[in-house]
Amino acid sequence: MPELFVDRRSAGRALAESLAGHTDRGDVVVLALPRGGVPVAFEVAQRLRAPMDVFLVRKLGAPGHAELAMGALATGGTLVRNDQVIRGLGIGEEMIDRVVDTERRELDRREHAYRDDRAPLDVTGRVVLLVDDGMATGATMRAAIDAVRRRRPARVIVAVPVASERACQQMRLIADGVVCLSTPSTFFAVGQYYADFAQTTDDEVRELLGLALA
Repeated sequence: MPELFVDRRSAGRALAESLAGHTDRGDVVVLALPRGGVPVAFEVAQRLRAPMDVFLVRKLGAPGHAELAMGALATGGTLVRNDQVIRGLGIGEEMIDRVVDTERRELDRREHAYRDDRAPLDVTGRVVLLVDDGMATGATMRAAIDAVRRRRPARVIVAVPVASERACQQMRLIADGVVCLSTPSTFFAVGQYYADFAQTTDDEVRELLGLALA
């Protein structure tokens, strides 16, 4: 499978070109899904000259299949379950609860690590661009959409460099707009479409968030 992007920053610059119609609009906010979505979103926010923040979502990896999402958990307690995966693997409620508890603790840790005491950007009545480095099942993005809508934005637009066609189709049913630069016919893991897919660190997230809000 050919690589589509050099790294997340280059993918963000490409994605920003498809979102250029949102440049210099006072009602646009870019929300990044940490950690991998942050370098992508930073480039988008810089190009659009829009404020950027993080919106924390944690994938619930299926036991024994960590890359397979059985759901996702977002800031504010929003929980999305992938019942097809749960039924297919026979995952019990006790195991689900254990995974949710673990991911909730990590979500709380990241909230403190990335924000300190800074309040999240107000998205009420604004156009929210939800950005990640890619989508496989879409479970994480679904949780983010559900959680963001509770904050009463005007619109929620999903924007990713690469995704499975199925995930993009699902997003079109629940988001107000979807931008997927590439939907390979045979989709593998998101990282296979990047030459450099090194893990984004907490320090990088803090640095880019600080630069974006400066």
